[in-house]
Parts: sequence; structure tokens; C-alpha cells
Amino acid sequence: MTATPWFSQVEPVQIVDDPESFAWDLDTDFLVVGSGAAGASAAAEAREHGLRVTMIDRYEGGGASAASGGVLYAGGGTAVQKSAGVEDTPQNMFDYLSMETRGCVSDATLRRFCEQSAHTVDWLAAKGVEFKPTLYPDKTSYPQIDYFLYHSDNSLLPEYAARAKPAARGHRGAGRLSRQQMLTAVGLGGSIVWPLHDWLRAQAVPFLPYTEARQLLLDRNGRVIGVKILELPAGVARDRFVAHQNAARRLYALIPPILPGAHHLLRFAVRRFKKAAAIEANQRIARYVRVRNGVCLAAGGFVFNRKMLAHHAPRYLAGYPLGTQGDDGSGIHLGLSAGGTTDRMDNVTAWRFINPPKAWARGIVVDRQGRRVGNEMAYGAKLGHEIAEHHAGEGWLILDATLVEEAWQQIAPRRTLPFQRDLARLNMLLGRRKASTLAALARKVGIDTDGLAATVERYNLAATGAAPDACGKAKEDCGALRRGPYMAIDVGLAAKLFPCPTLTLGGLVVDEASGRVRRSDGRCIEGLYAAGRTAVGVSSGLYVSGLSIADGIFSGRRAGLHAARGITWSAESNG
Repeated sequence: MTATPWFSQVEPVQIVDDPESFAWDLDTDFLVVGSGAAGASAAAEAREHGLRVTMIDRYEGGGASAASGGVLYAGGGTAVQKSAGVEDTPQNMFDYLSMETRGCVSDATLRRFCEQSAHTVDWLAAKGVEFKPTLYPDKTSYPQIDYFLYHSDNSLLPEYAARAKPAARGHRGAGRLSRQQMLTAVGLGGSIVWPLHDWLRAQAVPFLPYTEARQLLLDRNGRVIGVKILELPAGVARDRFVAHQNAARRLYALIPPILPGAHHLLRFAVRRFKKAAAIEANQRIARYVRVRNGVCLAAGGFVFNRKMLAHHAPRYLAGYPLGTQGDDGSGIHLGLSAGGTTDRMDNVTAWRFINPPKAWARGIVVDRQGRRVGNEMAYGAKLGHEIAEHHAGEGWLILDATLVEEAWQQIAPRRTLPFQRDLARLNMLLGRRKASTLAALARKVGIDTDGLAATVERYNLAATGAAPDACGKAKEDCGALRRGPYMAIDVGLAAKLFPCPTLTLGGLVVDEASGRVRRSDGRCIEGLYAAGRTAVGVSSGLYVSGLSIADGIFSGRRAGLHAARGITWSAESNG
């Protein structure tokens, strides 16, 4: 599908009749828009192959990649896997991911992604990214701080293990992190992104923060030859802008929106953001960048553009936007302005993590009719997808007294990360409904009593081994619901005390061999590339942790290589 560039300040393209006589302010071979994992990788690959590279970012840099949990999905026999004793092959990785990607890229592209995965880890390590082979073997949404390799997907579930041998592929970045960052799991992506920035800085690659790409410039043949940028120069105005931005972000971090009455206090944060926007409106200067070999759009997705999300994926508006302010769809709109096309714009991942505590995942999640949503041991994005797509965005976690007691034990100090423990405590104390019987609980919550009773009866049979679980859950993962009082916790997209993070997965359609943006007729727009969440890629199907950063690095390097050498991945060796 082709989207209209609504809800954006991107300007229509400018046609330059005579590029040589145009008043350019800067000249570069390759301009990268966005400096997260995708942008930094595109810049590094192009620089390694001899191009003069310039990288810009709408804010301070790093984007959603730096703000993330710092997980790289990698396999096929990485050096880290081998050190940890994990057996994996590119074919095994392909067999697993083909179940998750669901045709969002061709088999040939997915196979290249898997075959190059081990080299990707080596490439990152050579640029200063640190990994550790400490293995967490069990299923969890995110491991304790001492573990850096874990199962960040669904590979341990029986239905997946029957088709591909489970292998831990979640590689957490291990360097440049404070203990506080590791405990909160915020900003851990800097362990992957900042070493790339350091490498680029050592290679004298110019980086322009607080700089927005506003317009593409094309020659008469439709090739992208330049970009109009709006730059907030270093100085007093930028310092004031940064101060307002940082103050607003601190307020958001200190006052979680889920707390009652938080919206009143967050008005102060909004005021700070508005003051920062006013500085931008009055102090930025327009500059024109001449580009010789191409522009790579790596500006993230559009989850923070709420009007755009409402147009393409309205059922996910109730979720909690995951990313940064830069995820406003501007990169996608720039591609559209040049004639590009989009796909999977309605595909959004919703992360409903209920493990840890593992006892929660041994209970059941049901909808308003009392039907099971799916295998509760599944990776959170799979569970969230089922809730959003097939159960009207609603779901309730049902536990009995035994599972509740187990849960309290599992979130004891030092057994889970603070953010996992605090969220579980909050919901078991304030976010739950309780009743002495399942029927009374169903009436309190508004669940069909007969439907819930039938579901629990079947589930209890599975817990004893008398019958297979209807959702494919292993017997040892089923916790029989027999002992009152019973508890229901709202795990729907709009749960007030249990935010459901959401991330957009659709974007510009690209040529999978080169990363060039495609038109609706399939032709490539010369001189224009897209990578990461600005483009459709390996993680645009069903999301698993680390796949977006991995796809960003893969697609960024693909664009940088083609811009520099005209080489496509299909013609390039894994090295």
C-alpha cells in the first residue's frame, strides 16, 4: 500500500535542474538520517568502504536503539554462543525465524540474515561492542543482570522446538553500562550503539545532532541528490533546548503515567517540551546538503505520531508507545515524498510480558468470553499480538492462591530485576480483583462464568497430564487452578496499572538486495535507501527481543555497502 504523507512536517521534494550551480552548504558522499543501530551501521559500513559519510539525528543521537534493553538477536553459531556451549547453525536459525517472520521478507533475505549473523557479532565486536557468554537457560522476558545470553524468543515452546532445536540467541550488550542502568533495563542499547558512534568519531565521520531532515532534493531523472536539513547550532539556544528536553524526560521517568493523578503532574513535562519546540521554531537554520552516493533513511518508526498510528493501526492506541520522540514517521514520510511505497503499516507489536514471575505464566490468560488467549509461556509479543488481534485488546490473567503464593516468592529481593518486581507487586496489590470462587471472580470482572468454568476444567486436566493442553503448553508449565481465593489481573492493552509497550513494524518497501526504496511499480528510487524501523525488514512479522536491532544492523550495513560499492548482499560474501 502507499500512504499519504499526512501528520508530518516533511516538505514535498524539490527538483534541482542544475545540481552543479545549486547553492549547497555541505557536500558528502553518503548522508545517514538517524543514528540508532540502523543509521550507525549504515554509516560505518559506508565509511569502511571509502565513502565520505555524514550522519544526522533529530535529537542527541542513538534513538530508540540506545533507549532499548540492548538485545541483539544473533545465532547460527556466534562466538558468544560457542563460548557458552550453545549449539546452533544458520539453517536451524532460519528454520526457527521462518515461523516468526511470516513472509515479511523473502526466504533468500532471511537466509542471508541468518548466514551473516555470526559475522555480525564479530563485526560489532571489532568496533568495540562487548558481549559476554553467561547463559540464562530458562524462559524469561529479560534475565538478571549477570546473564548476557538468553532465549529471547519462543524457541523453547514445544510447538517451535518440534521444528527447530532451541538455541539461546538473545545477545545482550555488556559494556559501557552502569549498575543502575542494568537494574532498570533502560538505556542498555547504548552498549551496542555508543561503540559504533565512537568508531565513527575515530574515523572523522561528522555527526550533526539536533538536526532534522525536512526535504529531499532530486535531479530531473528522479535520483536523490540532496537533503534540506534544519539544524539547531551549538550555543546558548541549543543548551536551553537540551535543558528543557532533559527536564521533561526526567519528569516522565519520575512520575509513571500509570500512577493515579499522574497526568496532572505531567503537564509540567508537556510545558517543558513546548518550550523546547518554541526554541526550535525560532532558532534552527536551513542548510542544503549535496549527496553524491545516496541518502539512508534510518529515522525509526511512527509509534510517537499518534495521529498516524490512529490512521494505520487504531487498535494499538491503547498501548504504551515504546521508543523516543524521533519515532514520528518522518523517515517514512521522506521516502513517500520521493515516490516510495509502504507496507505492513498496520502491524504493531504489543509486549505483554508476564514472566517473571514464572508463576503468572503458569496461570491462564482469558478474554471476556472466558476463552484462552494462547500459550501463556509464549514470548510477550506473541501473547500481546493474540490479545490485540484476536481478543479485542482484552485479557485477564487468572491465578489461584497457590500460584499467587509462588509469585510472591519469585519476586523476592534479588530474584528479579526491580522493574519486574515492582510491576508484579503493584498489580497483585492494587491492580487485581479477588473472589473466593471462580464464578464470583468472573462476575466481578465481567467474564462469562460458564466460559471460564469450562476453560479452567480443561486446563486442570492438562495440568495433571490427563489431557494435552489446548494451547500447546507443556504439562510442567501448567498450574492447576483449584484453590481459592482466586485472582484476576487486567493484562489487556489498556490496563491502567500494567502498561503494554507498543512498537510499529511497518515502513517503506525496499529492494531486499540493496536496501533502495521501491516505488509502487517495483522500480528503485536511485540514491535513496531505508533501514531499521523506517523500512519493512526481518522484524516486520512477529517480533522477538533483539530482532529489531539485529535487522537494523543488517539493513543498515546492506545500504552502506550498496551505496559505496554497488554490491548487493546476494553478491557479497559473509565477511
